[in-house]
Amino acid sequence: MELTWQVTQPVTSLKKFLNTQGVSHRVFSDLKRDGTIRVNGTVVTPAVTLQVNDQVAVTLPAEAADDAVAVSHGPLAVLFENRDWLIVDKPAGLNVVPGPANRTDTLVNRVKGYWLDEDAENLVPHIVTRLDRFTSGVVWIARHRLANSLASQLQAAHQVQKRYLAVVSGQLKADHGIIDQPLASDPAGFNQMVSPEGKPAKTEYWVQQRWSNATLVEVQLHTGRTHQIRAHFTYLGHPLVGDELYGGPQLGGMTRQALHAHTLAFEDPFTHEQRHFTSTVPADWQAMIQTLNEE
Repeated sequence: MELTWQVTQPVTSLKKFLNTQGVSHRVFSDLKRDGTIRVNGTVVTPAVTLQVNDQVAVTLPAEAADDAVAVSHGPLAVLFENRDWLIVDKPAGLNVVPGPANRTDTLVNRVKGYWLDEDAENLVPHIVTRLDRFTSGVVWIARHRLANSLASQLQAAHQVQKRYLAVVSGQLKADHGIIDQPLASDPAGFNQMVSPEGKPAKTEYWVQQRWSNATLVEVQLHTGRTHQIRAHFTYLGHPLVGDELYGGPQLGGMTRQALHAHTLAFEDPFTHEQRHFTSTVPADWQAMIQTLNEE
């Protein structure tokens, strides 16, 4: 694939210019080794010195499919796709990446099959926003190495807005709150726990609805730690409904953690368009809400 830019400010090197465009050191190394660089239509070496108004074009080699990753043609709910991004709606129960429990039919396996069917140029899915197996909703996938690099930089700069819906056990008293507590792995289990030795983690929430024994909240992540929402609400004494790992009760017929990645928003670094994606809550979630409303 080819990407082009115009030099608008004085720079001293190609590497420095491409770095301002979001090209990481790793991607630049790939470009030097396997790619092609053109300035004003002429093939040049990475040592070229750029001038204002130069037209820079780089061609990155296609990413071939990994033979070790199985192909699945399971269903894939696509919310959006273009040259750079694939946004999908993941069902609860589907692993995102292959692992010991499932190596043949995860989201990555299904994306590989989907891209093979459409003869895509790049066949390596770069997962930008990963969800737990039993969390449903929006997943952001980069379609090539540069897109993945830029998405990672957006996340590091806190320029990606991810909002979730969660139903927690009990009644939260405050209509709005911020949980700013570090998280670390629990040495005694597979869960995360609040610990002064942990990594910084910040979760903001707004109450949407209260029942006698549960509360619906909209949640915004300001950091992206493993199990962050699940661990933070457990710390408050309100584990998510259906979350067996964190001791959440089964209410309203919900048998998995009541957590849904509802919206994703960011400014597209390639087009500077505002991207906004929404996932409708699935059937088990709707049934839970209906049951809670009737109780």
